[in-house]
Parts: sequence; C-alpha cells; structure tokens
Amino acid sequence: MSYELMMMLWDSFVETVIMVGLSGGIGALFGIPLGILLHVTDYGGVHPMPIFNKILGWVVNAVRSTPFIILLVAIIPLTRIIAGTSIGTAAAVVPLTIAVAPFIARLVETSLREVDKGLIEAAQAMGATNLQIVMKVLLPEAMPGIVAGLTISLVSLVGYSAMAGAIGGGGLGDMGIRYGYQRFMPDVMLAVVVILIVFVQAMQSFGDWLVRRMSHK
Repeated sequence: MSYELMMMLWDSFVETVIMVGLSGGIGALFGIPLGILLHVTDYGGVHPMPIFNKILGWVVNAVRSTPFIILLVAIIPLTRIIAGTSIGTAAAVVPLTIAVAPFIARLVETSLREVDKGLIEAAQAMGATNLQIVMKVLLPEAMPGIVAGLTISLVSLVGYSAMAGAIGGGGLGDMGIRYGYQRFMPDVMLAVVVILIVFVQAMQSFGDWLVRRMSHK
C-alpha cells in the first residue's frame, strides 16, 4: 500500500472519529433527557403522564424502527438546512445524531427502571422533590448502566458512520466503498475493516473499564 493511501486511511479514520464523537455527544445530550422523560412519565414513575408518555414513546420508536440507510436519504433536505450540504463529515453528523438519540433514550430508560424502587420510596418519604429524586437517586444509581448503554451506542455509531459512506458521508466507510469496492483494491478494504475492528474494541474496552470503576464505587 502506497504512502498516499496510508495518509488517506488516516484522514478517513480521523473523519470517522469526528463523526462518532460529535453525533454521540449531541445524541447523548438529547437522548439522556428523553430517556429520563420516558421513565419519569411512565406508569409507576415519579410523575406519571400516560398520554404524553405514549406519544413520546411512539416518536422514539418510529425513529428507531427506520432503517438507517433510509433515514440518511429521507432527511437530506433537513441535513442541507442544518449543515449546508448533504455530503461530507459535517452532513453525516445530522442523520447519525437523529438515529442514535432515540437509541440512547431507550437504553437510559431501561437503566433507570433497574433502580431499586425502595430507594425512590425512601427519598419520597423524606420529602424529596421529583427533580431531587431524578438527580440524586435515579441518575447516580443508574450511571453504570447508562455508561454501558452509551458505549453500545457509540459502537453502533461506528457501523452507522461506515454506512454513511454509501452516500458520500466521508470517513472509513466512504474510503472502503470508493477504493476497496469500486476500484477493486482488497488491501484497502482489509485495512478499513481492521481499523474499524480495533477502534470498536478500544471503545468497548474503555466503556467496560468505566462501568467497572463506577460499579465498584
């Protein structure tokens, strides 16, 4: 493999890291509050709102059930409005964020459900407000599960970002398609796959380490 191709692989890897990092961060900013809302407003939550919960749940499920490749194409007009273009790394962040936020929301909701209800009842008995229960009981107790969920989400984003390369989203997926597939360069395709595997393993290992640290505390 030539030096030029190796530099292109490095640039593509950096683009993938940027896509995953930005979309994961923004997705978490939206997804975590969504997950909290889904749990708090559900039956048995600290502030039940059945109708609101059903509507919010339906919206979350609708986005989650849409195949990512279809979502990529369907929101191109929105992507152009937000990013100013429909191709490239910046453009890919938009559909990646929309795809991962509902996924994170459901994982957060699941983690919050696993918190011992006795702790919530004890906090209510001491006169804690709903906000205090969420901030001082639910989130701290569920944090290991939330971190594990965020790790899973970031790993999924790596696969999504590679798929975004199919429509010129940049990153390793784009290079794998343009050089490895369209130009029949199997060494490039192999390099892309190996880099993605190592990247995913590194993220998963770091996420597992964080979960263990939080669980011990």
